[in-house]
Amino acid sequence: MPTLPHTVSTPFYGHTVVRAAFVLAMFGWGVGFYGPPIFLQAVVARTGWPLPLVSAAVTVHFLFGAGVVACLPGIHRRLGLPAATVGGAVLLALGVAGWAVAAAPWQLFAAALCTGAGWVPLGAAGINAIVSPWFAEQRPMALAKAYNGASVGGMVFSPLWVLLMQQVGFAAASVLVGLAMVLVVLPIAGRTLRRTPVADGSHAGAGHGGAAAGTAVQRPHLWRDRAFATLALGMALGLFAQIGLLAQLFSLMVPAMGAQAAGWTMALATGCGMAGRLLMGRLLSGPQADRRRAASASYALQAAGTLLLWMGGAAHLWLVVLGVALFGLGIGNATSLPPLIAQAEFARAEVPRVVARCVAFAQALYAFAPAALSVLLVHGGGGAASPGTGTAAYFLAILLVQLLAALCMLGGRRPARAQS
Repeated sequence: MPTLPHTVSTPFYGHTVVRAAFVLAMFGWGVGFYGPPIFLQAVVARTGWPLPLVSAAVTVHFLFGAGVVACLPGIHRRLGLPAATVGGAVLLALGVAGWAVAAAPWQLFAAALCTGAGWVPLGAAGINAIVSPWFAEQRPMALAKAYNGASVGGMVFSPLWVLLMQQVGFAAASVLVGLAMVLVVLPIAGRTLRRTPVADGSHAGAGHGGAAAGTAVQRPHLWRDRAFATLALGMALGLFAQIGLLAQLFSLMVPAMGAQAAGWTMALATGCGMAGRLLMGRLLSGPQADRRRAASASYALQAAGTLLLWMGGAAHLWLVVLGVALFGLGIGNATSLPPLIAQAEFARAEVPRVVARCVAFAQALYAFAPAALSVLLVHGGGGAASPGTGTAAYFLAILLVQLLAALCMLGGRRPARAQS
């Protein structure tokens, strides 16, 4: 009797790519995003340099990274995804070591250039480039799972940096973390990132939501579109306030609760960020969900957290912790909701360009947040104070920017043109 032919189902490799991207995001954000605020406090303590000077290095870190983001597609084409990712990890590791040993301000700014460029292939644009080719219909969920690595990175690395610095010093901590990062990224790049949907066969498009072909509709004047302008400005303002607070929050909490407790409180913020993203994802699962209203509510919740931080202090640490938790609930939504809004309001072919423009504009603006807002701390006498002490102008500015972000999101509400 002849044997009936049968087919063996091969697991979809895109899920392995998502898991790898999760790990890359954990290191990228843990070192390149949540690291600089802690580096800032360590550098000031080690060198005695003025807070605005060191904050300016954080600004250079993010601003130079914004420029590299614009060049990342070309870097990927020229070097390939695996080499660019490994190169980013190596450059990030060298840059962190530079922050730890800088003996002159110019050395600190050189290190900031290295970390700013190095974390880009492991950051939002890099993760998007890694995951997106494998998915189309399921791309939002795939990216959400990968970006959760960013939240885990904050939860793990914020207290880890503090612990290592206390035990072995900043220089040795930078070497240990940098070496671990490179040793993890190398095999991921060598095995996982070398696979492509085309080489993997037709699985990406066969029921798994593979990358859809299509040419984006080129609108020469995006800024004349109210939906785009309010989305880009709302995202940029929200992240400006968020980065401005995160950059100084650890240093502000240390006098009141100590470095270790402050590190764990920073981890609480990122943990709440993951919970907020998952909660928002569940609330927005229906086709009639108003994503702009959800984004506005998220910014308003962060504003409430900022108000509690302003009211709190050494005598009211429970207010500080509650404020951090409320602020943290919106951390993940500040980056994940704008792409979902773009997906609902713009034709599918337009979404990649809209998201890229929003991200580039937001990063270019929030790069100035640490230095700009640190001036309010210094002139208010809160440069070495706890929340609520000499920080009125600082927290008021952040609160107003968060409310403006919420209003921008509401100002662009209109019937969706293309649902996700």
